[in-house]
Amino acid sequence: MTQIPLISLDASDPDTLGSALGESFRTYGFAMVKDHELDPDLIAKAWDLTERLYSQEDTEKRRFHDPDISGARGYTPFKTEIAKGAAHHDLKEFWHVGRELPEGHKLADSMPPNIWPDRPEGFQPTFEQLFDAMDAVGARILSSIARYLDLPADWFDPAIEDGNSVLRLLHYPPIEGDPEGAIRAGAHEDINLITLLLGAEEAGLEILGKDGEWIAVNPPEGALVVNVGDMLQRLTNHVLPSTTHRVRNPSGARAHHHRYSMPFFLHLRSDFPLQTLPGCISAERPNRYPEPILADDYLMERLREIGLVKA
Repeated sequence: MTQIPLISLDASDPDTLGSALGESFRTYGFAMVKDHELDPDLIAKAWDLTERLYSQEDTEKRRFHDPDISGARGYTPFKTEIAKGAAHHDLKEFWHVGRELPEGHKLADSMPPNIWPDRPEGFQPTFEQLFDAMDAVGARILSSIARYLDLPADWFDPAIEDGNSVLRLLHYPPIEGDPEGAIRAGAHEDINLITLLLGAEEAGLEILGKDGEWIAVNPPEGALVVNVGDMLQRLTNHVLPSTTHRVRNPSGARAHHHRYSMPFFLHLRSDFPLQTLPGCISAERPNRYPEPILADDYLMERLREIGLVKA
């Protein structure tokens, strides 16, 4: 059975860490990481608040849905998002927490202010803290990726400064009828640079192997699942692949349970030009993307494909 590597971020040799992460991403598009230093008490509080948020009536949650911002912040109702090319909408609802920008910031037009619920109590400070913590872990992982790509360790720092990153609080309600094996989130790739996922211990996340077979991702408790997104795939000319993945309802007793997860989608700055890294271009690997595109233009293009932005 194929196993995605479990890699400790508490490594004394940064080059060794970069090699381990880079090879896992190059092979699978995914890695599992432990020793990430996220506060377990903060994570436990975030899970509790997420469950309490989604236990509220639909009318209460919809008070914080703004259709004019295409799901960028606040609540997005059940069956809104659809995987590119899929026939059915995903069986999920979610809440987005984004980066807080100071008034008058030049990127404010592409990053709306957060929408915060009245309850549960403590929601805003908890998720502001978790956003910052996930952002820091993501920057550490990108530093390792930079080393693997023979770039300066801080190469990504200006590219992600004030980046349009999003923490998504996901809820997949129980499926009625015969739920075993039902697809809760259709096969897709992520749009962003890298995704850091909390909550994959609940069975269901699967990635598509190079042989066309689905591989279950089963991290140990507390580990993060990290995957390459389409922006990093494009930057690296597919040296690091953005791998297709899905969420399938598990079999047995867990088939009738709620599923919660928290992906952190780490994004570039909205005004960053997505331009292929020269070191990822060769005679054997010609440039697939000779024309650069701004990160925000690319994001909008992809959000239209998944139904969050209307064409």
